[in-house]
Amino acid sequence: MTEENKLEKKLVKAVKERGGIALKLVSPGFAGLPDRLILIAYGKIAFVEVKAPGKKPRPLQVTRHEQLRNLGFKVYTLDDECQIKTILEEVMQNEL
Repeated sequence: MTEENKLEKKLVKAVKERGGIALKLVSPGFAGLPDRLILIAYGKIAFVEVKAPGKKPRPLQVTRHEQLRNLGFKVYTLDDECQIKTILEEVMQNEL
């Protein structure tokens, strides 16, 4: 299992512990979407791109992230386990 897979698994577990779900995103014909769609009670939603430690999103991914942000969605890049808590706290505080 790669470092990225391990990190993604920890994210999914942390979301589940908070009563949410972390859907794996696969969109044929629309490449570059973030890896996970985080859904938490009361309309809390965000996208998370999971990367191996120190790795950055590819140019197409950056473009997709910008498109999602322009639509008003939160988009995070996760490359370190210690970021999970902060990301989820921010998602849970989001107002619709």
